[in-house]
Amino acid sequence: MPQTPTFAAMLNTSGYNRNLFQTKDDNCGGLFYNDNNLVSGSLEALIQHLVPNVDYYPDRTYIFTFLLSSRLFIHPYELMAKVCHLCIEQQRLSEPGADKNRIRKIAPKILQLLTEWTETFPYDFRDERMMRSLKELMHRLSSVEEIYRKTVHQLTQNLIRKLANLSQYEEVLAKINASVTDRLTVLKTKPHSIQRDVLTICSDPYTLAQQLTHIELERLSYIGPEEFVQAFVQKDPLDNDKTCFNDHKKTSNLEAYVEWFNRLSYLVATEICMPVKKKHRARVIEYFIDVARECFNIGNFNSLMAIISGMNMSPVSRLKKTWAKVKTAKFDILEHQMDPSSNFYNYRTALRGATQRSLTAHSSREKIVIPFFSLLIKDIYFLNEGCANRLPNGHVNFEKFWELAKQVSEFMTWKLVECPFERDRKILQYLLTAPVFSEDALYLASYESEGPENHIEKDRWKTLRSKYIHRSVCLCL
Repeated sequence: MPQTPTFAAMLNTSGYNRNLFQTKDDNCGGLFYNDNNLVSGSLEALIQHLVPNVDYYPDRTYIFTFLLSSRLFIHPYELMAKVCHLCIEQQRLSEPGADKNRIRKIAPKILQLLTEWTETFPYDFRDERMMRSLKELMHRLSSVEEIYRKTVHQLTQNLIRKLANLSQYEEVLAKINASVTDRLTVLKTKPHSIQRDVLTICSDPYTLAQQLTHIELERLSYIGPEEFVQAFVQKDPLDNDKTCFNDHKKTSNLEAYVEWFNRLSYLVATEICMPVKKKHRARVIEYFIDVARECFNIGNFNSLMAIISGMNMSPVSRLKKTWAKVKTAKFDILEHQMDPSSNFYNYRTALRGATQRSLTAHSSREKIVIPFFSLLIKDIYFLNEGCANRLPNGHVNFEKFWELAKQVSEFMTWKLVECPFERDRKILQYLLTAPVFSEDALYLASYESEGPENHIEKDRWKTLRSKYIHRSVCLCL
């Protein structure tokens, strides 16, 4: 059977290598090839191509690409049931007198496929139906040959550990969110003078950039590759019964990461707008410019963009007297690097440089690549929207999914990097739980620092003041 290329070949800078297949057939059992490249096939043929036999094992790139994209057409638990059925029936594992020599040849391949599935897409197995099918197949393999019991046990334990870690992470996020809500109530009822600010928690920009990188890498590490696909799932036009695959969604780590970006932007704006004195506000702006520069040097583009976004929010950018006291040369350079013109050309160039550095890195510090996440989501969204999932003949458009897998697998490499910096619990706690102003509160603080300049701003200021005075009275009552 034709084989797919290795990840290294598929992810080279020139794109997908279309000359790696070793076949001359234009189609093979429902799979269609163009210049020896798998471009389409029926869903059933693609499922069959996933299942190993005595003489064949699918390439890792095919496994990843199909498991990633198949959920657009079939629920993971249904796919697992089909794979288990094919493994059992085709290899005659259900027969009492099964050929042990044949089983010894096929069992390691089946276990390898299950290992790759559970390691790369562990969140699929939050579904009890998935676990049921997995356990049934593993039981058959281990009961026929005792030597496979150790492998089965190890696979099961690794999966349970991954799912337990995810549950623990979700509990931590829930506690953090609850803590933020409690602190925000305190912020609304106490004067600014008794609130801590970021400079009292961490005066060193490099240290703060390191702690931001800790948060970014931890949150990245919990995002499953399937979440990129599930974010844009549409109803399969060939299936009238299924809705929008809402029950696919077992996690919300991607949304939590986007919320972190928004929180950091608002935290930056809050820290700038909170101080009463102009000199203090200018110092906070310069501090965050230095933090952003250190994030750029580390390769933490997501925190960099969040900081720039916070400083560009209207309540901050309108503080002209404050900005007049700021040396903005460094900020101008950073804004140039993240300039959205020409589809973020400057940023994409810097990202390629960081990626290249990561590939040749000799230390964990040099391996860090944290992309501007919203742009990565946007790129995947437009790739999804720009090409049909199915061809006119009803076949799966696999050419599209090679490109999707290429983008997602690059992200998978970045998220595996362990943060090399020492954790500072006090700073991390502040970054994650310090209360932040809403947009209205930011405007109010901004107007109180530097008065309204026109009728529109004056009207807005009056409206906000009356609203917050009313809220304060209600809180006192």
